Amino acid sequence: MASITLKLVSLLISSFAIVQMTMAGDPDILSDFVVPPNVTNPDGTFFTFSGLRVLVGAPPPPTFKVTKVSLAEFPVLNGQSVSYAVLQFPAGTTNPPHTHPRSAELLFLLEGSLQVGFVDTTNKLFTQTLQVGDIFVFPKGLVHFQFNADVQKPALAISAFGSANAGTVSLPTALFATGIDDNVLAISFKTDVTTIKALKAGLAPKP
Repeated sequence: MASITLKLVSLLISSFAIVQMTMAGDPDILSDFVVPPNVTNPDGTFFTFSGLRVLVGAPPPPTFKVTKVSLAEFPVLNGQSVSYAVLQFPAGTTNPPHTHPRSAELLFLLEGSLQVGFVDTTNKLFTQTLQVGDIFVFPKGLVHFQFNADVQKPALAISAFGSANAGTVSLPTALFATGIDDNVLAISFKTDVTTIKALKAGLAPKP
């Protein structure tokens, strides 16, 4: 009897783990929306984000810039499993290889052109050159990039995410600016410590 009970418990735990994996992402909420403790009487303003108004009519930034509309900037997104980002690419700039561990990304190109791509778990690269009006999807958790190869014209894109907090892991920063031992990186990249130190110096914050 004890062994049957143990097997049943093990089966229940395994089933729960599988369900949790298939439901990975933002947790469901049991109300229409979540009101933060500091908000006592939500009205239409609570559901409105005006932080992108500064972009309207503004000149392009001198370097690549991302303006996020995620849980941190817009608390009403808590539990809604959506967020946005506006990506501004001056001529010749890139959004370096990175991942979003909690969401896929759906990019819509509004201005200019972009070279985009991602690498799947078999290390196959998928690339495309987008024109205005094109949409491209970067699957959840996979390494991807965007590059404005035009040396004269800027590019502008909007990205939608299936999470209120998709997260961003920048590979250059994660690898070379977080304190991983130089010898580990040198062996991993089949190079020498001097080269690794040069890469780290290039990513150091500018004074």
